[in-house]
Amino acid sequence: MNAIISASELAKDLAGGDPPVVLDVRWQLSVAKAAGEPPFDGRAAHAAGHVPGAVYVDLDTELAAPPSAAGRHPLPDLPAFGAAMRRAGVSAERTVVVYDGGQGWAAARAWWLLRWTGHPDVRVLDGGLPAWEGELSTDLPTPEAGDFRPVPGASGLLDADGAAALARSGVLLDARAGERYRGEVEPVDRVGGHIPGALSAPTADNARPDGRLLPAEELRARFAALGAVPGAEVGVYCGSGVSAAHEVLALAVAGVAAELYVGSWSEWSSDPGRPVATGPDPRSRPDAG
Repeated sequence: MNAIISASELAKDLAGGDPPVVLDVRWQLSVAKAAGEPPFDGRAAHAAGHVPGAVYVDLDTELAAPPSAAGRHPLPDLPAFGAAMRRAGVSAERTVVVYDGGQGWAAARAWWLLRWTGHPDVRVLDGGLPAWEGELSTDLPTPEAGDFRPVPGASGLLDADGAAALARSGVLLDARAGERYRGEVEPVDRVGGHIPGALSAPTADNARPDGRLLPAEELRARFAALGAVPGAEVGVYCGSGVSAAHEVLALAVAGVAAELYVGSWSEWSSDPGRPVATGPDPRSRPDAG
């Protein structure tokens, strides 16, 4: 099953007899408060225009638990997550398509959560809402409740100790910008740097300027240069488990299974007892950040 879907494919499916459930997960990592600007309001953006039939899902409150020592976007309470998905019309036997404002990070977080908790058919709209060529709707749908019951997967999830071990025994990719990996800047978390042994692989490099993912063959080549190939043990982390989900998505498109460290750097760096590395990793490619 392909992890992504094009806008033209989605339009065709919506016009068919068994349309998918569509979730609008527009979200932004907001640092606007420091600049005196109001934070991004995804619900208001949804009300102003969305893919017809799409239901809004809030990343901060429905796809994550409140910030804690476990990170800025810990795993949500699974019963609450299941209830939110059922309210949105998600059922186990019905395809789900998720989209965001084009960056793909938030949509990938929803994709990963649904896949990890057992939904068999979830896709991300490649390029997000900007790729949609049809009309937008301002109607706020009230879908029939779905029947999805989340059951956590036996694999696919890393904790801090697992991420540390994988950095030694396999391939642990850091999906943040290179300067954050190297510890040159850290705009959000307590300290800059990276998990010792992790490789820099910014998730932004997996997509074109319009937000659409690179072709699968280009992604395969990029990840293969870092040792992330089919059959390898691969994990990904970022700042708080959002952009890393997008890297897991890109890896899936490339045919590589990967685990997600949801707590990511926001959890790791909050514990002064965990080691922090800075500077470029000598094993990484020169252009990997």
